[in-house]
Amino acid sequence: MAQFFAYKNANPITRNQYPYLLDIQSDLLSDLKTTLVIPLSPAKIAAPMSLSRLNPSFALDGETFFAITQDLAGIDRSHLGAQSYDLSALRSEIVAAVDFVLSGI
Repeated sequence: MAQFFAYKNANPITRNQYPYLLDIQSDLLSDLKTTLVIPLSPAKIAAPMSLSRLNPSFALDGETFFAITQDLAGIDRSHLGAQSYDLSALRSEIVAAVDFVLSGI
């Protein structure tokens, strides 16, 4: 598992709304059974409720997804599907979104 990588959502119940889960937990905590993730939702579902700072967008294979940062959650690592995208180049936008949730700035 790697920080700022998007994984396929292995949960069949939430997979349509959140096809990917973005792992945001530090690699220093990789021995923990759980990890913190931000669900990624397709623009066709999430666009009406997105705020640019809270919900940064990512283009994944030509489709736009929004990070639904306000729904971040801790999950068991075994519930992550296949590693799909390296979003580490967008680290500053992801961290800014988490900061916005925590501090409002």
